[in-house]
Amino acid sequence: MEKFLMKSKAMHYVFVLIGAVLMAVSINLVYEPLGMVTGGITGLAIVIKELTGFIIKGGIPLWVTNIILNIPLIIFAVYILGKKLLLNTLFATLCLSAALALVPTVNILPEDYLLAAVFGGALGGIGLGMIFVASASTGGTDLLAMLIHRFKPYYSIPRILIVIDGCVVAVGAIVFGISKTLYAIIAVYITTKVSDGILEGLKFAKMAYVISDSYDEIAKAIMEKLERGVTGVYAKGMYSNKDKKMLFCVVSKKEIVDLTELVSEIDPKAFIIVSDVREVMGEGFIEYKQ
Repeated sequence: MEKFLMKSKAMHYVFVLIGAVLMAVSINLVYEPLGMVTGGITGLAIVIKELTGFIIKGGIPLWVTNIILNIPLIIFAVYILGKKLLLNTLFATLCLSAALALVPTVNILPEDYLLAAVFGGALGGIGLGMIFVASASTGGTDLLAMLIHRFKPYYSIPRILIVIDGCVVAVGAIVFGISKTLYAIIAVYITTKVSDGILEGLKFAKMAYVISDSYDEIAKAIMEKLERGVTGVYAKGMYSNKDKKMLFCVVSKKEIVDLTELVSEIDPKAFIIVSDVREVMGEGFIEYKQ
């Protein structure tokens, strides 16, 4: 999927758009009606809307705050970090702001905070994951963390981000109460896990080591039937004290079953070691950008 995204600019923007809509749905239908502040600019926007309710009827809309706070950050980031970030970040920010403006604010889970944390976290995580897959960012605290890291490089971006979002969540606790904040933290955890799962799922693969005396026949079968590359690694069996050739191969999750069945058909006594691979770069997987 990621290989397809790299080749299709249109799909790149479609993923950002869909991801932004999903994030807006989780915010407008779950977090904002229940006063759950999950951090970030949108979390701060929920707080601002609540505090400005006595000035403007209903408070300042989330999409307005999102644009107002993000524009100076984007301008400053372009000046400090370069124009490379401008297009993707600006497009994602505008998509999220537009989605926040168009998606109605409706409380679909009244008083059910645990279900709201699970549902909102999962939905927001899918949206965030799709945006990350498209190599984009909605700006906000992510961008602020990158800027701070530029001037304070001895602090990592994740550490800075935790501090910034922690401050936003703390403000949310003051405004909406500690109980809602604890549920919001659950939602943040689920969002992180789901978005990470989407990213890892697209890059996830299986690595197999095959030890067999029929290595030539097995290697040929893998290359011809699975159309995967195989590398022969010279090894020595310490029990038999004989030189052997161990096959090394990386395949997709779906292909690992085909590989094991193929090997067992040729040599039922073959020794196969299978392990997880987090990311694979190269032909047949995620190819390098030219």
